[in-house]
This record gives sequence, C-alpha cells and structure tokens, in this order.
Amino acid sequence: MATSLQTIPNLGPASEAAFAKAGITNAEQLRALGADEGYRRLLAAGTQPHFIGYYVLHMGLQGRPWNDCKGQEKKDLRARFDAIKAEFGGSKEKGRSDLEAALQFFGVLEKPKKA
Repeated sequence: MATSLQTIPNLGPASEAAFAKAGITNAEQLRALGADEGYRRLLAAGTQPHFIGYYVLHMGLQGRPWNDCKGQEKKDLRARFDAIKAEFGGSKEKGRSDLEAALQFFGVLEKPKKA
C-alpha cells in the first residue's frame, strides 16, 4: 500500500501537491527516486528552484529535521542544487527560462509581484 508523501519529515500538503504535479504520488516513489531525481522532476513540472526546498527534501528523506543541514554538508548540497538547476538552463533570474525572461522583457508576461 502506498504511503502519503506527508509521512516523510518536512513535507506537508504543499509539497505533496507539487510532487503530484511531477507524477510522484507516494513516499515509496520518492524514496526510490532519491532527492536529486525527485527535485529534478519537480523542476521539470514547473516548480521554481529554491535551495531551501532542495535541502529540506534531502533532510526529510534521511529522517532529519530541515534545520539540521549545516556547514560543509550545506555547502555540498548547494553545489549539487546549483548543478541541478543549471540542467534546466534559463536566465536563472528567479528560476525563469530564457523564453520567459524574453517574453517578460517584451511585455508579454507581467513581472512577478514582490511579496
């Protein structure tokens, strides 16, 4: 029987919904894929890259609290995150693709509102 993604520490309803859009619907699938491939699939499904989300996923799959990531481990994960993000190309401005950045430049897309 498949278990909810929310059984993985640090993952809640928003994470579960994002993973569902990426075709990952249960904890067993995510564990089998691992953090890097799971995160790649999130990005491929349109999730904007965010380092904290990436390392939270790593910590959760290890059964660790999200804020347990420190020092060299965090630096190493940052390098891996940057490499994964680079696989998706784009302008890197807030995770936008080159096409999105160009459409925004020409006024076809609105600039994102600041929080």
